[in-house]
Amino acid sequence: MNTIPAVRAPIDASGAPKARTQLPVAAWLLACCAMVFAMVVVGGVTRLTHSGLSIVEWQPILGTLPPMNDAQWLDTFGKYQLTPEYQKVNQGMSLAAFKAIFWWEYFHRLLGRMIGVVFFLPLFWFWRRGRIDGPLALKLAGIFVLGGLQGAMGWYMVKSGLVDDPRVSQYRLTAHLSIALAIYAAMLWTALGLLYPLARGALAPPAPLRKLSAIITALVVYMIVTGGFVAGIRAGFAYNTFPLMDGHLLPPETFLLEPWYLNFFNNMATVQFDHRLGAWLLAVLVPWFWLKTRREALAPRARLACHLLLGMLALQVALGIATLLLRVPIPLAAAHQGGAVLLLTCALLVNHTLRRACLRR
Repeated sequence: MNTIPAVRAPIDASGAPKARTQLPVAAWLLACCAMVFAMVVVGGVTRLTHSGLSIVEWQPILGTLPPMNDAQWLDTFGKYQLTPEYQKVNQGMSLAAFKAIFWWEYFHRLLGRMIGVVFFLPLFWFWRRGRIDGPLALKLAGIFVLGGLQGAMGWYMVKSGLVDDPRVSQYRLTAHLSIALAIYAAMLWTALGLLYPLARGALAPPAPLRKLSAIITALVVYMIVTGGFVAGIRAGFAYNTFPLMDGHLLPPETFLLEPWYLNFFNNMATVQFDHRLGAWLLAVLVPWFWLKTRREALAPRARLACHLLLGMLALQVALGIATLLLRVPIPLAAAHQGGAVLLLTCALLVNHTLRRACLRR
């Protein structure tokens, strides 16, 4: 059993542990993470309720307020009636039904604006108070730029569904989801670095264990990205059997499209198989990784992270199977999308703890 020596945390100029002086900054970043998590879940419900194309304009400032009277509601509804989605899918929709889909998209956009405010104002305050040094400032500036890119990508995605085909592009949808998770991961990793700074002279666990944790994290990202394509082309409504796909391990129509590479983005069979493949690989690697960590002298925090990863994977796989077999009910599908973020959280926690001193006293 490997043993890792204990080390003391870095001390700042005031003599207090550095993590303590950075606690408010870390807490702020974790609060932003919680808001991004909520936005991913709300975004999933917005997609599942087909609400994403109900607001046909991008008004970052003026769009903060919803329609306030009957005349404004009729004007907003009239703009929606000019879209292909209304004319080809929702012809004859009532104003009351329109309001139901409008509010999901409105709250999704409002939450995005709130995240921008909650991120920027404390960022400015911490900077003015000298709580943010050069390296940290660069990280936070990069996250802020990603946030602006995410807003632009959101509108770029919506625009793809305001043309002849009233569906958003699966490429833009997946990019929108991926940027959101990149923001989430960057804020979480930065917060963890502030809470648990790397102590000088700390010995990390064995390199193979850390490499395996990195592979698992990459597979979680892969599963989320393929899940974006599953959502984008609504592949969850096909092959609603498990463990086989309508009696096949690999459906015969997997490479039906030409050229062949389009199957990985446009073919329901291929896209769903790719998503399942990620789940199967994780179902093998995560328990193996967990067993390997049992042989190491990990600190309680590191061991807890490994337990959480195993438990969250089991829950996420169960949610995915139930969502598939029940043909994508909205509550289960939304929980599955939220579970993907929590699984990524657990994977990042494991990676971070394995890069810090992990002595079990």
